[in-house]
Amino acid sequence: MQVIRRGDRGDAVVEIRAILTTLGLLQDPEPPQADAVYDAAVERAVRAFQQARGLTVNGEVNDETWRAIDAARWTLGSRVLAHEQPEPLFGDDVRQLQERLLELGYDLGRADGILGRRSAAALARFQREVGLVPDGVCGPQTFAALRRLGRKVVGGRPNLLRETERFRAAGAALVDQRIVIDPGHGGGDPGFSVPDGRLRWTEADIAYDLAARLEGRLAATGMRVHLTRGPAPSEPMSESDRASLANELGADLLISIHLDAHANPAASGVATYFYGQYGDGGVTSTLGERLAALVQREIVFRTAMRDCRTHAKTWDLLRLTRMPAVRVEVGYLTSREDRNRLTDPLFRDRVVEAIVAAVKRMYLVEADVATGSLDVSERSLPPLGEADRPTAA
Repeated sequence: MQVIRRGDRGDAVVEIRAILTTLGLLQDPEPPQADAVYDAAVERAVRAFQQARGLTVNGEVNDETWRAIDAARWTLGSRVLAHEQPEPLFGDDVRQLQERLLELGYDLGRADGILGRRSAAALARFQREVGLVPDGVCGPQTFAALRRLGRKVVGGRPNLLRETERFRAAGAALVDQRIVIDPGHGGGDPGFSVPDGRLRWTEADIAYDLAARLEGRLAATGMRVHLTRGPAPSEPMSESDRASLANELGADLLISIHLDAHANPAASGVATYFYGQYGDGGVTSTLGERLAALVQREIVFRTAMRDCRTHAKTWDLLRLTRMPAVRVEVGYLTSREDRNRLTDPLFRDRVVEAIVAAVKRMYLVEADVATGSLDVSERSLPPLGEADRPTAA
């Protein structure tokens, strides 16, 4: 969809205003008219919505923000829920149903707000146990049964236990573990770029170089490594496409590598993101949170970059993947200090060493050893030739 921003008008703006008003984020005394404008009040409401939902806060409605706004209009019980193909139902009511089933002890994975086969199967098991027709459809009778029953799982963090057990079952070894590395941008989208004499550095090129170096280092440990894209121009991939690829490959981990940019040149540092639930602030991917913390700590320690900490987000790449996934923003190209570091191949090697150390700690180290203490230098590879140089402007 076309990005909707301040000054726009049309049917989409009318619908956005109506939903934001229903959510209590916008004060529209009357239903919006056909010529309603996307004004400063709407932009503030969208920013507040994005902040609450763990989305990128920019006050604009792109595909991801629109899907979240559209999902927010539904609450559990406001419509009949059933698994549909090829486009499953999604919405806040689906997420509430998933959370309720998880509280009752049914394992359906993470509460991602999408009514897929696994969620429908868990719903059918619930229906069978309470004496209803196990059709996987949440209608009035099923909704009433959900409201009557109390939690089966009390105390602790059941989702953490399930994720930890699945991770433990994979074995405490790197050999044959499958990891997907996702270099950000690409596919005709270079991201932010900065001139360097007659040449130009781009987010896409540096992200791919980091990913390629990381691929070689992790493959040397025996891991089975896949990249979501190559260095050459290709068809653009959305975050949901990249998540689908990782799911189809049966990945055990996903690491997405990005760079950042900001209008303020003083913005600098590294930040790492994991999938976290919105609303009550509860973490959904507990192992993703752990991996993010390890990656963040190792990079900060080994590179001395500014620590912008870890954060929970509901971006599609983190929400739709079925394995622990993190997104690393390795500095700002708009910062002179960060840019000088990122264009140095030896510095990029240190970033890669930090991520390798974090992955090793995930699989091989049970105790919380001191950050930066794992020696990964024995697996070092020579810098990549072409990727070390900026592309022609």
